[in-house]
Amino acid sequence: MKNIPPEFKGIEDFLYALRNAGSKYSLERISSLCAALGNPQVAYPKIHVAGTNGKGSVCAMLERILRGIGAKVGMFTSPHLTYLGERIQIDRIPMCKRDLAACVCELKNVVERIFEGRALEDYPSFFEYMTAMAFMEFARKRADCAVVEVGLGGRLDSTNIIVPELSVITSIGFDHVNMLGSTLSQIAGEKAGIIKEGVPVVCGFLPGEAAETVSEIARAKNSPIYMASEFFSSDSDLPETSLYGYYQRRNAATAVLCARVLRERSLAGKASRLFCGLSDNLVRSALLDVSWPARWQKIPLSNGATLILDASHNEEGARSLESNLLLSGLNRPVVAVGVLGEERAVPLLKVVAKYAGKIILLVPKQPRALGFDALRKCLGKCGVEVINGEVSEIFGSGNSCTAVGRGETIVSTGSIYLAGEIMAALSGGTADNMQDIP
Repeated sequence: MKNIPPEFKGIEDFLYALRNAGSKYSLERISSLCAALGNPQVAYPKIHVAGTNGKGSVCAMLERILRGIGAKVGMFTSPHLTYLGERIQIDRIPMCKRDLAACVCELKNVVERIFEGRALEDYPSFFEYMTAMAFMEFARKRADCAVVEVGLGGRLDSTNIIVPELSVITSIGFDHVNMLGSTLSQIAGEKAGIIKEGVPVVCGFLPGEAAETVSEIARAKNSPIYMASEFFSSDSDLPETSLYGYYQRRNAATAVLCARVLRERSLAGKASRLFCGLSDNLVRSALLDVSWPARWQKIPLSNGATLILDASHNEEGARSLESNLLLSGLNRPVVAVGVLGEERAVPLLKVVAKYAGKIILLVPKQPRALGFDALRKCLGKCGVEVINGEVSEIFGSGNSCTAVGRGETIVSTGSIYLAGEIMAALSGGTADNMQDIP
């Protein structure tokens, strides 16, 4: 754990070593670490966001809404696309390499002091380092507030040492079932672990079983609960947003409800005065100016073709992918797909097979990525051409792509790590692959 060089490459190597040590779901280490740092996470109001899908999009929406009132907004999300510092942003500016390297070295010294003599597996994990760095950065740069995304689950996620102004659960679906449970109720229980005593919780459009579980936990903690389905009863009520797709309008509804709750509580003296300015007009305007890459993002290619970069990667995401393919009116596009885990691949590839005119299989550079044989097995017989591909052979600098010609469209979907690799290739670089093992 010693002799970490100050150069960013050395910092990367150190963080890789932490990542390879795996994830450890407990609040003990992050609590000790943040206490040694003076608990920087208490220095600003926070919004805590959990959910199976939509967490990142709702975080981006809330961040843009809060900037609309003139706030300096920190945002902690994961994973990133091409560069580690994307996870820790202030006013949508990623943490620079110099600050990130300095912060890691500082944290390492604190970690070695308070965890001295323990086994390597008892040291803070990669994600715990990132969480502590985010809390430190937001405090030091004097953020007015922060939007904090849960990494995995909720109850034992390292972000769950915060006491927020508002807890948010965007959606509940089947993902990470080996860690969170095999039923919607069990998964909901883990997500609802972020609910704090007396702190209100806003929920997106949850399945009935999950909604019941979250409601029970909220009642037990005397936490007011607000369900988006009770405020937006029909599709016509859903707000518009610059992010594409029906499911993004549902995410926008969740963000609108969050803003309303924060404003009402602020005016009643139950939340930070910062939120008094969250008018409906401001919120509507902000939602039309949200950017969040790799969520049905259209990228013009140099040869006149179009790339649609998507990150649908599980069963719930597969339904969103199908909705977007239908809504877009694309006629049998080329679809490039790469997935982590067979349980995610099966529902996603079922949708891909239904709508694609040609399928290109890709293998993201991640430990759990399915190989070509496994992808073909999950795909089964589909009646269209299926080929194996490499990101570096299909996508290149200057937004070039060899798989489609002028006027054609290629949709890339599956792992967000794949989206990051493609984005990096289009700009002539490579993604840093510094990702979480789950």
